[in-house]
Amino acid sequence: MRGEADQQAREQRQTAMAWVYILECHDGSLYTGSTPDLERRIAEHRAGEGGAWTAKRLPVRLVLAQEMPTLNEAFQAERQIKGWRRAKKLALVRGDLNALKELADTRRAPE
Repeated sequence: MRGEADQQAREQRQTAMAWVYILECHDGSLYTGSTPDLERRIAEHRAGEGGAWTAKRLPVRLVLAQEMPTLNEAFQAERQIKGWRRAKKLALVRGDLNALKELADTRRAPE
């Protein structure tokens, strides 16, 4: 019974709405994360409890939050964005789809 309840809880977490977000740190660096509870997670970051990277770079400012259908999709988006160069992340924050397309073109010379 216990294993069944654990499995149901895991499935529920995977299908719940979630968020992928980008924070701008005090030093100008960008931090990308994902969470099922955006308000709680941002509060943790601002209190210095959100992770080592942001704790050393307070204060932080939320610059992008995008709701995702599932926690798994939010985590996958986080991993993808973390692999991007800064210019592409900033284009996403600005909502500049043209720049995103240009920066996604791997034939372009690096910055």
